[in-house]
Amino acid sequence: MKILFVVDARSPIALNWIRHFVERGDEIYIASTFAASLDFSIKRIETIPVAFSGLKKTTQRPGAASARTLGLRTVIRQWLGPLTIPRAAKQLRAFIEEVQPDLIHAMRIPYEGMIAANAIGGRVVPRDLRGTYRDHRLLVSTWGNDFTLHAPSSPLMRQYTRQTMQRADAVHSDCHRDVRLAHEWGFDSAKPSLVAPGNGGIHADIFYPPAKPIQEPIILNPRGFRPYVRNDMFFKAIPLVLAKHPNAKFICTGMAGEQEAIQRIRELNVGQAVELLDLVPQHQMADVYRRAQILVSPSIHDGTPNTLLEGMACGCFPVAGDLESIREWITPNENGLLCDPNDSQSIASALIEAIENKILREKSARLNRDVISMRAEYGNNMRNAEGFYKRVIDN
Repeated sequence: MKILFVVDARSPIALNWIRHFVERGDEIYIASTFAASLDFSIKRIETIPVAFSGLKKTTQRPGAASARTLGLRTVIRQWLGPLTIPRAAKQLRAFIEEVQPDLIHAMRIPYEGMIAANAIGGRVVPRDLRGTYRDHRLLVSTWGNDFTLHAPSSPLMRQYTRQTMQRADAVHSDCHRDVRLAHEWGFDSAKPSLVAPGNGGIHADIFYPPAKPIQEPIILNPRGFRPYVRNDMFFKAIPLVLAKHPNAKFICTGMAGEQEAIQRIRELNVGQAVELLDLVPQHQMADVYRRAQILVSPSIHDGTPNTLLEGMACGCFPVAGDLESIREWITPNENGLLCDPNDSQSIASALIEAIENKILREKSARLNRDVISMRAEYGNNMRNAEGFYKRVIDN
């Protein structure tokens, strides 16, 4: 297949998915909304800035900026970013006409899906003319908060989200909730959809449990600072947990040097219990998960967090925000616990229950091994994706 991916090519999530088709021998092109360097070879990569992504030349991973910067950047991009779509779409349109791909896969709605839908417009070629004219088939992936956080954030975001869903020939989502929301935003229910983890799934040879279960109460927060993660409530929960379990330890990735984290630790006097790590490269995260007994994800907007699945695969007991999409993976008191991420006491209570309930942790570990194997294994998911691509192309 000749595939054009429209992505933020700095994203390890996107690259994990794309790598499968590169290794399969497909003809791969990338239109990246940020300047990026790849560690594998493709036919060509073109940088197409949108929503001010070209103002600063950077190849750093998404989410590496400070908490304040990320929050401000999100608001600016939500309100002013859509104004940049027509120009980016024009550049993408020229790339599409040059490449003539069998399939365009935009891996996120804002802004990759938006510029792809705008670039190809509403042109659909009748089946009997195919071969003479190229009908550009558009597959759009929805990521965790595309619908719940970004889509309703401004009038133009609403407009472009709806246009993207109406133009999409197929949708890939990481949870069933987002397929339902895609229909509410204009995606035709008669068109094909696929539900699979956004990064393709879990590599069992990388993400696996430690040789022996972790006995110490070590809690990992792998989410870093994001506008939709209630780390303020997470930090306030720490002294509540320490009041009952003073030997508990907390590991936080992507927070080293982050002033908000440092200030909260100082104010709460919990420095002896908290370890702040830099943004950990994807291939090293498995070792971090295997250090922890419990994983906490205090998010108020999510689909299926890749960190949640990776932690579950590595034997971590999951404690996550009570969201519809998370309930597709976690049944409370069966294979994890859910909490109100807006309430520090709720987070603390769930963490204390997880520490004290060894039977539940052991039960959860067994169930989650099966869940990951059946629903999130990379090879199986990507073989399904291959078939889905061919279905979209031939439809």
